[in-house]
Amino acid sequence: MVLDNLGSSLKATLQKVARAVFVDEKLVNELVKDIQKALLQSDVNVKMVFDLTKKIRERFLSEEAPGAVSKREWLVKIVYEELVRFLGEEQSSIEINTKKKPFRIMMVGLFGNGKTTTIGKLARFFSKRGYRVATLGLDVHRPAAPDQLEQVSKSVNVTCFIDKKEKKAVKIYEKFEKEFSKYDILIVDTAGRDALSEDLIKELNDLNNKIKPDENLLVIGADVGQAAESQASKLHEACGITGVIITKLDGTAKGGGALAACAVTGAKVKFIGVGEKPEDLEEFKPKNFVGRLLGMGDLEALLEKAKDAMTTEQAEDLGKKFLKGEFNLLDLYEQMEAMSKMGPLSKVMEMIPGMGQLQLPKEMLNVQEGKLKKWKIAMSSMTKGELEDPETISGTRIERIAKGAGVSTSDVRDLVKQYRQSKKMVKMFKGGSMKNMGKMMQKMKGMQGMGGFKLK
Repeated sequence: MVLDNLGSSLKATLQKVARAVFVDEKLVNELVKDIQKALLQSDVNVKMVFDLTKKIRERFLSEEAPGAVSKREWLVKIVYEELVRFLGEEQSSIEINTKKKPFRIMMVGLFGNGKTTTIGKLARFFSKRGYRVATLGLDVHRPAAPDQLEQVSKSVNVTCFIDKKEKKAVKIYEKFEKEFSKYDILIVDTAGRDALSEDLIKELNDLNNKIKPDENLLVIGADVGQAAESQASKLHEACGITGVIITKLDGTAKGGGALAACAVTGAKVKFIGVGEKPEDLEEFKPKNFVGRLLGMGDLEALLEKAKDAMTTEQAEDLGKKFLKGEFNLLDLYEQMEAMSKMGPLSKVMEMIPGMGQLQLPKEMLNVQEGKLKKWKIAMSSMTKGELEDPETISGTRIERIAKGAGVSTSDVRDLVKQYRQSKKMVKMFKGGSMKNMGKMMQKMKGMQGMGGFKLK
């Protein structure tokens, strides 16, 4: 999960509010201390932490909750709003101007922050949205840089312009300049350094003047923590950083420090890297991000992932089968295929409103992911008739399927059990009207505006 430790700590803090008999000043003081501890452990600046928690405490003690809202809900709403404000409040997205071809994005950053890998992720992000994307390699200092960019670009099916022999970045740009107008977006890779230096600043300035980028994006690793502030500030002054992409947010305790540090510089975080795969790049939306940290889910991100995993036609077809009460192992297989494309089960779970609060053990989620792989293998050993009518799968057939797939008989029995449970759920959906489903979704959406859930 993104910022796993911080999220777990904040969820535990809110559970304390849920269990409390009285919601008073004493509880708020305990809540404030817990939030301070969680944020400091995530390497957030001490002064910023104390300013945040002071604001939470003052708001709860001085502001009156609206009539229909309980004190518990009001306290949660204050925590949610102040954390959102703390991380930049409004989303800062990239608006592509298709009238100007190409829209130029220049990527800058130091060594080891994942700049070239992020270019591949960003190229995929835009190409999935219908843009024609190309990459340009202007890192003439690191010998492997052109090859790496070429490989990354190929993996996401975008054009890559490189010249392995030329040692002047500006000349490489000029060499391919006439080709760029064929593309909607050009993403430019630049050289990095071990640390900020005059040479780096000068080179970036020269390229900035030549390319005239529409966006200058700083790629920075979450593992630098509070040091992100000085790097973002200096590069912002040097070549006009228009946004930040923070990588490695899935595997470091310092991620909170990096996010907060960038927010304070005024260089808005536009994307976050949440894994190693090409699809593991998300637009940074403070409200949605805080919602996931607090266990309130992120329906928008979930729907975005679902689009990548399943076409609209497939989703509609599966939906019709659900409503008719028709459901077999082939449909279950389609569901499982889609789930695997959406990423690890733990990541999907944190996006579903309310599921993040359950704090399910990691071991349980890992077991479920392992089962999904075995079930897919077991299905490949079944006949078409067994897939279409799983009720025909008897004890002897289970043994045959297990042997053919190289899995245990208990794995096959678990799969059949899962099918029967899913079948029951489908019948429940069939019994309810689409109108009721619509009302439920509207209620969930409304609750997200209040902070994502209600405490009782």
